[in-house]
Amino acid sequence: MSTGFQHVQSDLVEGFVPFPEDRAEEYRRAGYWTGRPLESLLIDAAERRPHHPAVVDVDGSLTYAELAARADRAAAAIAGLGIRPGDRVLLQLPNSVRFAVAFFGLIRAGAVPVMCLPGHRTAELGHFADVSGAVAMVIPDAVGGFDYREMAAQLVADRPALRHVVVDGDPGPFQSWSTLIDGGGQPPQRGPVDTSAPALLLVSGGTTGLPKLIPRTHDDYVYTAVSSAEACHFTSDDVYLVALPAGHNFPLACPGMLGAMTVAATTVFTADPSPEAAFALIDKHKVTVTGLVNALGKLWAQACDWEPVLPTSLRLVQVGGSRMSPEEARFILDRLSPGLSQIFGMAEGMLNFTRPGDPVDVVVHTQGRPVSPHDEMRVVDESGAEVAPGEEGELLVRGPYTLNGYYRADEANARSFSPDGFYRTGDRVRIFAEGPLAGNVEVTGRIKDVIHRGGETVSATDLEDHLLTHPGIYSAAAVALPDDYLGEKICAAVVFRGKPLTLAELNAFLDERGASTHARPDVLVPMPSLPLTAVGKVDKKKIVTQLSE
Repeated sequence: MSTGFQHVQSDLVEGFVPFPEDRAEEYRRAGYWTGRPLESLLIDAAERRPHHPAVVDVDGSLTYAELAARADRAAAAIAGLGIRPGDRVLLQLPNSVRFAVAFFGLIRAGAVPVMCLPGHRTAELGHFADVSGAVAMVIPDAVGGFDYREMAAQLVADRPALRHVVVDGDPGPFQSWSTLIDGGGQPPQRGPVDTSAPALLLVSGGTTGLPKLIPRTHDDYVYTAVSSAEACHFTSDDVYLVALPAGHNFPLACPGMLGAMTVAATTVFTADPSPEAAFALIDKHKVTVTGLVNALGKLWAQACDWEPVLPTSLRLVQVGGSRMSPEEARFILDRLSPGLSQIFGMAEGMLNFTRPGDPVDVVVHTQGRPVSPHDEMRVVDESGAEVAPGEEGELLVRGPYTLNGYYRADEANARSFSPDGFYRTGDRVRIFAEGPLAGNVEVTGRIKDVIHRGGETVSATDLEDHLLTHPGIYSAAAVALPDDYLGEKICAAVVFRGKPLTLAELNAFLDERGASTHARPDVLVPMPSLPLTAVGKVDKKKIVTQLSE
C-alpha cells in the first residue's frame, strides 16, 4: 500500500483534495482502509469462485474468470491506445455486461473512469471533459433514438485533448469497442497502486450550475462496497439486479455490483426497469436484492396487482433518491418484498441504511443510520450552530468514505465544506435522540435548490440558466411539484417576451442546447410576472402555492 501520490500521474492529483493524514491513519487503524485497489474486488472473486456467474444481461453472461480475462484484454487494448495510468476517460454505457467489462478494463489499465449517465448530453459531457481533462470516451452507438456518435463528434471537434472515442456497436468514424478488445493481449504491468488516490470520478446530482465531479479513492470506495454489502447482509447466494443506470453510485457500490463482488455473488443488468421486463428477469435469475428509486418501487408494488409473473425471489428491496412516507414504505413491504431498506445517501459519500432485521417502525419511519461507526454527523441551524438533540437542521458530515472536496472546483468547495472539513449536504434532517428510533435519521426537507425527479437530482439553477438563453424568455423559475410516480416533477414558470412557447418547443430548444434528458420540464406555466420576496428574490414557495391552488 502506498500513502503518497508518487505512483500516479501528477496531473491526476492536481485539484484533488485528499483525506487529512491524521484521519487517514485513523481509518487504517480501524481496519476500514486495507490498501486494496478497486480492481482487487474482481480479482479476489475470480480466485474464490472462478466458474460462478459474475455478470448477466439479456444477451448472455460471464463467469468471474471470464469477466476477469475480458477485463484484462480490455485493459491491454486501452493501454495500447496510449492511455496511461491516471488518465481520465468518460464512460457512458447502458446497463450491460459490457459496462462491467469496460469499467474494470479502465480500472485495470490504471485509467480513471468518469461515470457519466445515459441521459447526459453535450452540455454535461463537455463540462466533464473540460474539468477532468479526459483523453477518451467510451459510448454506445445509439440508444432510444439518440445517436451518441453525433454527440461525440461535437465534443471532440473543440477538444484536442479528447483523442479517442470508442464505440460499443457500429463505430461510424470512431473506434470499435469489440474490435479493440478482441485484439487485446496481456494487461499492462503497473507499479504499486496508490490506494489514497482517485480510482474513479462520480457525478454530483447538481445543486448549483452544472454537475460537479466527485473523486472516490480506492480506499474509500472499496470500503463503501464492503460495508454496504455487510449492512444488507449480502452472501454468495445473493443475486443483485441493476435496474437503475449503472453509473450511479447507488447501483454501482451501495452495495450494487461492487458490493456483490465482495462476496462473489451474481449481478444481473437490465436496461428496461419496467415491471413486466424486470419481473421476468427476477423470476428467471432468482434475483434476491435490487435498488430502486422510490417512484419505481411504488410502481413495481402496484404492478404486483396485474403482472402475471411476480418477483417472489426478492428478499430485500432498497429504496432511495427522495423522501418516502411511512404509508409508501408499508405499501412496498406489503406488496413487493418481505424486506425493505430505506437509504439516505449521496455520491459524495455519506450513506444511511435501515437494515434487515430492524423493527418495522424503524424501516417505515426513518431513512436509517450511518454505515460506518466513524461517520460523523452534525445537525446545525442557519447560523451554523448545532441544534438540540432530536431537532431539525442541515446535516453536515465527514467520515471514511465522504469526499473532502469536489474535483477541481475551488469555488464550490469553499461553499460546500466547513473549516474543519465537514461536507454541507444541503439536506434538512433530524436524528432521533431517544425511544425506539434513536440514532436513526429522518429526512425532513432540503436547503439546496434542487428537484428530485425519478431518482435524479436536478439543479434548478442550471435549468434556469438554460431557459434564460432563449431570446423569447424574459425570466424563468424551475420549481418542484409533487408527483405520485416521479416523486417530484419539474415545472418551468416562465415570463415570455411575446408569444409563449409550447412545452414541446421549449424542450426541443433544451435538446439543441445539449441539456440532460432528465432535466427537461414536465410542466410549463406561462406567468405575467414572477412573485418576489421582500429582498427582491424570486419567491419559489409562492409560485408552488399558486400552482397548487
